[in-house]
Amino acid sequence: MTKFPNTPSFTGNNRPERFEADIADLEVEGDIPTGINGAFYRVQPDPQFPPRLGDDIAFNGDGQISMFSFRNGRVDFKHRWVHTDKWKLENEAGHALFGAYRNPLTDDPSVKGRYRGTANTNVLTYAGKLLALKEDSPPVAMDPETLETFGYEDFGGTLTSPTFTAHPKIDPETGDMIAFAYAAKGLLTRDMVYYVIGPDGRVKREVWFEVPYYCMMHDFGVTRDYAIFHVVPIVSSWDRLEKGMPHFGFDTTREIHLGVLPRDGEAKDMRWFKAPNCFASHVMNAFNDGTRIYFDTPVAENNMFPFFPDVHGKPFNPMQTQSRLTRWSVDMGSKGESFRSAERLTELSGEFPRIDERYAMTEYRHGYLAGMDETKPFDMPGGRSAAGLLINTLVHIDHATGKTQSWYCGPTSSLQETCFIPKSDRAAEGEGYLTLVCNRLDERRSDLLVFDAQHVDEGPIAVAKLPLRLRMGLHGNWTPAS
Repeated sequence: MTKFPNTPSFTGNNRPERFEADIADLEVEGDIPTGINGAFYRVQPDPQFPPRLGDDIAFNGDGQISMFSFRNGRVDFKHRWVHTDKWKLENEAGHALFGAYRNPLTDDPSVKGRYRGTANTNVLTYAGKLLALKEDSPPVAMDPETLETFGYEDFGGTLTSPTFTAHPKIDPETGDMIAFAYAAKGLLTRDMVYYVIGPDGRVKREVWFEVPYYCMMHDFGVTRDYAIFHVVPIVSSWDRLEKGMPHFGFDTTREIHLGVLPRDGEAKDMRWFKAPNCFASHVMNAFNDGTRIYFDTPVAENNMFPFFPDVHGKPFNPMQTQSRLTRWSVDMGSKGESFRSAERLTELSGEFPRIDERYAMTEYRHGYLAGMDETKPFDMPGGRSAAGLLINTLVHIDHATGKTQSWYCGPTSSLQETCFIPKSDRAAEGEGYLTLVCNRLDERRSDLLVFDAQHVDEGPIAVAKLPLRLRMGLHGNWTPAS
């Protein structure tokens, strides 16, 4: 008999759902612009079976893809599991075989050597395939219309690492996918590889190098001329795994590093810069003016992940987890090793940064955040997100004026990551729509919201209502029908 543990990762707002669904023509309040034509894909972790070891973190749930298809003012919904090695082997066995998050020492011996990835972190289309991503394994390719799983994607036999980032960037000018892999020569190794993948779906360039220390390299920045890798001390070791500790822990005694690789350079051309300890994960955008590089990322004073505890045993400090969008800058023409890491772009707290991706890698004006406004009233039935975040506002930042606007979702709802939809290919930057999932916690169901991207404070122009509940998702992307 299936029974999930009575722990925070599996109860309340984090209760497993474990369904697949097709719903044609969702009920809509308001009017969805008929010019929105394509699909919004998003992914969520959802455990297929109770954890092998009695408890687990929410980040280890099996990947499920949601597809919201827009056409002529109508929205259709499709929801499917990603059939990873883990999902297939456990589905056949009828119970969990893989153990703790990123700890193969806790697995059933029958699955030794198989990919452990859950494909639960990001999803996007490229070269005609839908790619479900988890950074400890290769991408999983799926059909972008049916959500049928094809299998692991090796880009025509050209992928040389067993891992692949969950945050690749698409170059708006060339159509290339810019990507990387960490732990690229095996678990806990310092080896990384930078990839350029062409629109034909094949790797056409790779550069191998080592980072100063092994860490969770979740995201990175790309400009027209450089790739930028931020090394933040969410660290691990074989000693941690052998002791059964959480894979990652945060080390407040280590410096952070910024590695800058010229996009046309080799490993010998990479430079490393340093700054004092902090927490930073996602990247809003990066751009350069000659040798001067700007890198925009939400920064917190301390660790934001309570399930990746302090390596020195200090208790989790929620007062130090407020992240604020910050601009780091470094000059490749300088001779020093430090970089500026303290230019605040807003005092609002937020995460999951997004932009109009047509302006990726260049100077840009419009940015969007999942805001965390503790001054607003909240009554969160079922609790906060799996990471403990209170995401209750959608925030628009105008970098040209420094002004912000926001929309508050109410005391019994929470928001997931947003995604930008251009009004047309030739529309000005920021001229378009935002879409995102809203968790109606008191009703135990979800809505899909659509906003005018330049008038966020006016609230959604349309709401597509789901009769069911989606779990807290991680990332998603828009694909036009064309």
